Amino acid sequence: MSNRAALLVLTSHSDLGGVRDTGYFVGEAAHPWKVFTDAGYTVDFASIKGGRPPEDGRDEDDPVQAEFLADEAVQKQLDATPRLSEISATDYDTVYFVGGHGTMWDFPDDPSVASVARTIYENDGVVAAVCHGPSALVGITLGSGRPLVTGKNVAAFTNAEEEAAGLTDAVPFLLQTRLEELGAHVQVGPNFHENVVVDGRLVTGQNPQSAAGVAREVVATLG
Repeated sequence: MSNRAALLVLTSHSDLGGVRDTGYFVGEAAHPWKVFTDAGYTVDFASIKGGRPPEDGRDEDDPVQAEFLADEAVQKQLDATPRLSEISATDYDTVYFVGGHGTMWDFPDDPSVASVARTIYENDGVVAAVCHGPSALVGITLGSGRPLVTGKNVAAFTNAEEEAAGLTDAVPFLLQTRLEELGAHVQVGPNFHENVVVDGRLVTGQNPQSAAGVAREVVATLG
């Protein structure tokens, strides 16, 4: 069994630009949770504001989501997530920023997102994110002052996928564009097909279909 520990970070933002309610995408938490748990990791959850984070995209026909939602220990954790600012980053080998449109509002500028990710990365851990979760990467700079994503190959929810979702005008910015502006090399795959990109200790996925694959690559990277 592994003695590794993974921190899954969830959005606390529930308003999708006035269009509808949003939050974290349940499958994008459930699938990594399953991969990490099966690999023997301890899995903890945190959110930006603490407490029960808002949900989006729940699919109870997905057996992994059903298992996640039925797991009493998980639900107990989700009912009372700590604020990310209360987390000791040195307790974790990896931080995984779970997607969902809510992340676009509260991940990019949150100082705890930047500090937790930087600490884990500079302690030889893995920073991971999926779908809109890479909005966390927008605000992460390393000790050198350089943005984490500059010169890195990454995947994230693409401009084409945002357009397909009909939400281009609802989000505060286009994630692919912002990452490219920071000097990231965004690897664009077909809409809503798995696309996982590994660049050293940065592991990212394009969409909900990539959530488990990102976690598998984190496990492989940590060895």
